[in-house]
Amino acid sequence: MRAGFPDFRLGTVLATSFTGTLSERHGNAVERIPTPHRLVDWLAVYGLAVDSCTPAQLDLARELRESIHAAATAAAVGAALPAAAVQVINDRSVQGRAAAVLTPEGERRWQLSSASRVEDALGVIAADAISIIAGERDGKLALCASPTCQAAFFDTSQSRTRKWCDMNTCGNRQKKARFNANQRKSTASAVS
Repeated sequence: MRAGFPDFRLGTVLATSFTGTLSERHGNAVERIPTPHRLVDWLAVYGLAVDSCTPAQLDLARELRESIHAAATAAAVGAALPAAAVQVINDRSVQGRAAAVLTPEGERRWQLSSASRVEDALGVIAADAISIIAGERDGKLALCASPTCQAAFFDTSQSRTRKWCDMNTCGNRQKKARFNANQRKSTASAVS
C-alpha cells in the first residue's frame, strides 16, 4: 500500500467494506480512497485488480459507495430504500462485465473483462450490495453503534448482535472512552 494514506479498514463483505473507504461519517470524516491510484490499491486488496483509474472512474466509485451506504443504512433501519441510490447501484451492476471463475483451489475469483475496467470492478461491488440488501445472504445489515461512525455493516455473527462495524477501531475506541470515563468518575469520587 502506498505510504501517506490512511489504512484501509478491511472486512469480509465486499460491499460494506467498500462503504468503509469513507469512515467517521458523523465525525471527522476520513477518506481512504482520495486518489484514483488509491482506488486501484483498494480494488487489488479485494481481488479486483485493475491497471489504472481515471478521476472520472473514481467519481463513479464514490457515487456507488455513497449509494450503497444510503441503501444499506435504510435497509438496516427498515426504511424505504432511496430511489436514487437504488438506481446508481443498478446502473453500476449492469454496466460491469465480470465473471466468477473457480480456481484450482476451489475458491471463487472475479475475472474482469479487461485489466483497466474499473466499471467491471464496480459492477462486482454493486452485485454484492444487491445480494446483501435484498436479504439473499445469511446475516443482517446493522449500523455501527459509534456515534461518529454509524457505518452500515453486515453482521454474520451467530447471534446477529454485533455492535461495531470493526472491533479493532470503533469497538476499541468506544470501550476505551467508557473506561476513561469510569476512571475519571472513580478519581472524582475518591477526591470528594
